[in-house]
Amino acid sequence: MIGIGAYRPRTIVCNDDLVRGTTYTDDWVRRRTGVVRRGHAAADETITEMASRAGSRAMAAAGISADAVDMVLVASMSDLRQTPAAAPEIAFRLGARRAAALDIDAACAGFSYGVGMADALVRAGTVRHVLLIGVDRMTDLVSREGSAALLFADGAGAVVIGPGDTMGIGPTVWGADGARRELIAHGASWRDYRDRPEQPWPTMQMAGREVFRWAIDTVPELGRRAVEAAGLEMAQVRAFVPHQANLRIIERAAERLGLSADTPVADDIINAGNTSAASIPLALEQLRQAGRAHRGDWALLVGFGAGLAYAAQVVQVP
Repeated sequence: MIGIGAYRPRTIVCNDDLVRGTTYTDDWVRRRTGVVRRGHAAADETITEMASRAGSRAMAAAGISADAVDMVLVASMSDLRQTPAAAPEIAFRLGARRAAALDIDAACAGFSYGVGMADALVRAGTVRHVLLIGVDRMTDLVSREGSAALLFADGAGAVVIGPGDTMGIGPTVWGADGARRELIAHGASWRDYRDRPEQPWPTMQMAGREVFRWAIDTVPELGRRAVEAAGLEMAQVRAFVPHQANLRIIERAAERLGLSADTPVADDIINAGNTSAASIPLALEQLRQAGRAHRGDWALLVGFGAGLAYAAQVVQVP
């Protein structure tokens, strides 16, 4: 990774703003999720707009022009315009008009899946520079009346992945458990909505307890496998950056990994909420900005979510 950039929505929404008129409280949200505030995208902060902003900043940080980008990968689960994919438009907006471009839908694991794909493409010599963007407008997918609205939020994060003299990205360890696909899923299909217009707009629903139990078992094991695959010891990991799903999951996973007490653990969920595919790059950028992670440090990334899809790798902080 040679550059990183982020875009956070202008509008910041606190818990008190969302729980007004509901049975939830600020204390309940903090205890159950860890979220204190989050960004909500305005009408003009579209998927393509947020992604383009983050991508532009990542290219500037990497010191490359749009002409040097050979592939644009966009990890997202929330673009309501399913066709065409968002990536070609984003590439055009950024000036990478000769780059290949495609979307990845691996939900909250999308960014880590994208790192694995970009790493393989660069190693194979198929491309030289990949612009990988994680972006989601989760506020478009959740019911405003349900508890999911208290957790999910919007944003975009991007990295440039390119060749280097030494290994800067370890092997990706990934997989999926389709038998549990209903744990995080839309309550109805677009066909159902089309054929039965009296049915409410399909929104994403999550079996929170089941997902929590699955995640606290899966994330530590996946993290250990990724560190081992890279030929490293856990003591060499200088930052832990999991998908920002829930602060309780993050803290429990960090404990089970056996990280040293001084290893920074990303907690961007407190101020950004769960931004799905955008959460890992946003959290990594936040660690850098806060001086808690430094260029060249080994960071363990673990993405997991709907599918159930999961992926992990260790990377050197750009």
